[in-house]
Amino acid sequence: MTRTLAFIGLGAMGLPMARRLVEAQFRVQGFDLNPKALAAHEAQGGVSMLTAAEACAGAEALILMVVNAGQARAALLETGALQALDPDALVILMATCAPADAREIAAMVEASGRRFLDAPVSGGTVGAEAGTLTIMAAGPEAHFAAARPILAALGDKLHHVGERAGDGAMVKTINQLLCGVHIAVAAEAFALAEKAGLDPGLVLGILGQSAAASWMLSNRGPRMLQAEPPVTSAVDIFVKDLSLVLDAGRAAKVALPLAASAHQMFLAASGAGHGLADDSQVIRAYRALNGTD
Repeated sequence: MTRTLAFIGLGAMGLPMARRLVEAQFRVQGFDLNPKALAAHEAQGGVSMLTAAEACAGAEALILMVVNAGQARAALLETGALQALDPDALVILMATCAPADAREIAAMVEASGRRFLDAPVSGGTVGAEAGTLTIMAAGPEAHFAAARPILAALGDKLHHVGERAGDGAMVKTINQLLCGVHIAVAAEAFALAEKAGLDPGLVLGILGQSAAASWMLSNRGPRMLQAEPPVTSAVDIFVKDLSLVLDAGRAAKVALPLAASAHQMFLAASGAGHGLADDSQVIRAYRALNGTD
């Protein structure tokens, strides 16, 4: 069983994931550009390192929980992290990336002699805190088996979706298509309720018990009704993720009209200055359109 792990990306998702690994008795050598994140990692029992290369020194596996593929490439190549890993180390990419990017990073890692697993996650900060993430892993079966003790500390729904790097990223892309559309259409429903003069809280209570109920409605709906809800995932995350969805659609020559419409609403919210707000605040774009902002 792997005992020493490197963990790069101690953000809203990464920090609780690192804590879960510490609690599972791994030595977690963490790195993040944010000093506060490093201090928090240290406080929860992790080992904070000043550089990505230092975090990877002596590690048998590296988890990358960064924002995007560009950050993953930079972390691996520009910092010397990849070469600092053990020669047969397993690199686990858990960030949301385009399938083509996951394949490119896999080739880079494998060219160095290391192993690679494409393993994005779903479940948000709640799932990261509780260790109940859904993990969509792609790569050789042996790599998935080697990573299982690590992944089991992070999620309770582990899926090996294919042998090819990029397959996990594609499943996550499809997941984000549904998530983005669900959030946007929930905002659209509440915008209609508000314009009609109904009590949105009452409407939410009814819809949550009807055939219209969904996980996204119950999770994001209450925050849509708050003026400044805590940020669990920002509007700009879905600007990025739905861009990946549309790129995947173009590459496969698949029409994705609902995803495109949802993307426009997240773009509108971001363009109006709400990009760093909780993603539930895509409703502000609807309110602006309808004159109820």
